[in-house]
Amino acid sequence: MAHVDLSLSELYEADPPGGRYEGSLELWSYAAEAAGEPCVLVDAAGIVVAVSPGCGPLFGIQTADAMGRPLVDGVLRLLDFNAVSGELPGWEVDKIPPLLAMTTGGLARGLLRVPGIGGGISTVDAISVPLRDGTDVVGSLTFFSLVTR
Repeated sequence: MAHVDLSLSELYEADPPGGRYEGSLELWSYAAEAAGEPCVLVDAAGIVVAVSPGCGPLFGIQTADAMGRPLVDGVLRLLDFNAVSGELPGWEVDKIPPLLAMTTGGLARGLLRVPGIGGGISTVDAISVPLRDGTDVVGSLTFFSLVTR
């Protein structure tokens, strides 16, 4: 997989939002909250820091209610890909892109099955990149694209 580095630090070095620089999660939260695409920013503990408006219709959530909650079992209910689709087993949860990007320190991509709007099941493509403060991974930014309903 290709290596991609994303950086916003140069953008705010001269005049950071709010007059001070808190770290990369704060900087990326501004971008995520204004993104037109469905995306989620989580911290190293898997807690949602920012959600784009596009996640509301995709996941059937109120984006304001997602902030400060765990991504897994708080915001997203993950389903297994088996024919009898139940909850994703706990040992598989660490392999979802937003969490895998943080543990590996690299890009992660995969498909997720989630309950869709109206009671159906949706499959989404998730692409995640780890976020760093210096050399420390402090979170991940994940973009989602609907594959099927």
